[in-house]
Parts: sequence; C-alpha cells; structure tokens
Amino acid sequence: MRIIYRAIAGVLLFAALSMTIADRCGSTAFAQASQRPVADKPFVVEYYYKARWGFADEFIRLFKKNHFPVLNKEKELGRILAVTAASPRYHGTEDGRWDYRVTITWKNVGVTEDGFDATTVTKQLFPDQDTFKREEQRRFEILLAHWDLPIVDVDLNK
Repeated sequence: MRIIYRAIAGVLLFAALSMTIADRCGSTAFAQASQRPVADKPFVVEYYYKARWGFADEFIRLFKKNHFPVLNKEKELGRILAVTAASPRYHGTEDGRWDYRVTITWKNVGVTEDGFDATTVTKQLFPDQDTFKREEQRRFEILLAHWDLPIVDVDLNK
C-alpha cells in the first residue's frame, strides 16, 4: 500500500514541478510545446516507422498500396490538407533509426479526435477485405517501432 501512496505522491510532485517550470518559462519553447493546438488551425503530425532490417521496401510498398489511398480519401473529404513522406538518405544508430516519416497536415486538431471510422472508406477502396486485412496485418508485423509526433512551431523571433 505504501508503494501506491509513494507512486501517487511522485506523480503529484512531478505535475506540480512541471506546472512551476511552465509558469517560469513564460513564452519559451517549453511553454509553447505544452499548449493545446488551436482548434481552427492546421495540425501537423509526423508518423515514424521503423521496419525490421531488410523489410523497409516491403513496408512502403504495402503502405502505398493500402494506407495511402485511405489518406488520399480523407484528403478528398477535407480532413487532411497534405501528406508527404521522407526517408533518411543514410543510416543512423540503431536506437535512433527510422525508415520512413510520413507527415500529415490535418485540417485541425478536431478531425484527429472526432472518432472518424475509416471502415466505410476501406470497404469502398478495397472490396477484397480479406486481402486488405491480411496485407495490413503484414505491414504491422514487419514494424519494429512506430511513433506519432505532433509538431508545434516555435517562433524564433519572439
């Protein structure tokens, strides 16, 4: 029971210290990064994918075949403003390695939290749902890691 109380006390202390630091930082990048996005402005998220060694080409092939059309449909619906992708020219260390970064500029933060169900879109785009589901399963099987990173602009002139 003491362990639970200590854990709760630790969380509360961390929250209090974080708020104190944010208050003292004022308009610094720390304070900007902790703010919620403005509801009517574009919301940018970078999605990183790290595939098992030797499987990056298969991953991007499946991504372009099955997921990119869904993103394009969401673009047609006005939910997404832009989708771009990049891969590193050279390799880095294994712990920092990623194979693809897909950057999505959403219409606003609200469309990322509105509970949109892409099932109808995928059924329209991919009538052979068995193949679609199998290939999507494979795309995620070959991933070692995946993370999403919302981006906040920092005004360096302020």
